[in-house]
Amino acid sequence: MPPPLPTLPAGYQGQPATADDIDALHGLVTACERALHGRAQTDPGGIAADLNRPGLIPQLDTLVVHDRAGRLAARAWVNRRSEVDVHPAHRGRGLGAALLHWAEARARRVGSEAIVQTVPDTDRPAVALLRSRGYQPLVTAWELTYAMAEEPAVPGPPEGVTVRPFDSADARAAHRMVEDAFAQWQPRRRSYEEWARHTVDRPTFAADCSAVALVDGQLVGVVLALDLPDADGGYLEQVAVRRDHRNRGIARLLLRQAFRAFHRRGRRSCTLWTHSDTGALDLYLRVGMTVSRSSTVFRKELRRKEPVRKDLVP
Repeated sequence: MPPPLPTLPAGYQGQPATADDIDALHGLVTACERALHGRAQTDPGGIAADLNRPGLIPQLDTLVVHDRAGRLAARAWVNRRSEVDVHPAHRGRGLGAALLHWAEARARRVGSEAIVQTVPDTDRPAVALLRSRGYQPLVTAWELTYAMAEEPAVPGPPEGVTVRPFDSADARAAHRMVEDAFAQWQPRRRSYEEWARHTVDRPTFAADCSAVALVDGQLVGVVLALDLPDADGGYLEQVAVRRDHRNRGIARLLLRQAFRAFHRRGRRSCTLWTHSDTGALDLYLRVGMTVSRSSTVFRKELRRKEPVRKDLVP
């Protein structure tokens, strides 16, 4: 049975998202990004990958809100974590609070013990809303940028290490290595198909700007890059080094390899995200990257049942 739709401000209607909404959702998310950061960093492939997450049922776990003219004003989805976006032109009307309440109700309905949401630190109204509803900071995430006025130098590889551009035949080995590398921070292991939708199968995946490191023919490091159409610079989706080959300079080498490849494409900066649980911030700072913005991952415990708010849920 679908969860009840939230009571929305006058003039708005909600319904589940479908694949037909991907372009409109992309437009909504990029409008929010431009309003907050002055630039976009989302592509339709990322939206499509989110809608195809294992366990997510679009008819139950997603909601899109249109105004009287049929324009997309807001969206929400919940599946182990939640995202709520309200178009800048529709903020301040109660849509964010209504969708947040809906997401929490859906998470409770499926038995989730907690709900997680990431909010840019510059979005003060959203931060205030989460805190008012009992959300607590969990981790900090940073976007780091590497400026490239000149072509970056690439150091020589450590002894016994070979570095080359990514090849499609590397995909499954890269998936295994990335999932192993991030196992201590991720609550579950992603299947190859889910991982690929966010990386190597994404239309914006830039194989020629991605690189792998090998020892005796075995993959020990990888950097996976995206060339996002609305972004000014290159974007590094994942950077990982096998645990037994860390602290050898492999990550620094792979990063520089990707930086140079993007510079040769005409890009003059590269960005990536990391968070406080990984302990990788110092590595990126040593490479010469700088923090350009930050977000906070908030978590709310859902074990305690809250009273139903009649103004938001019919």
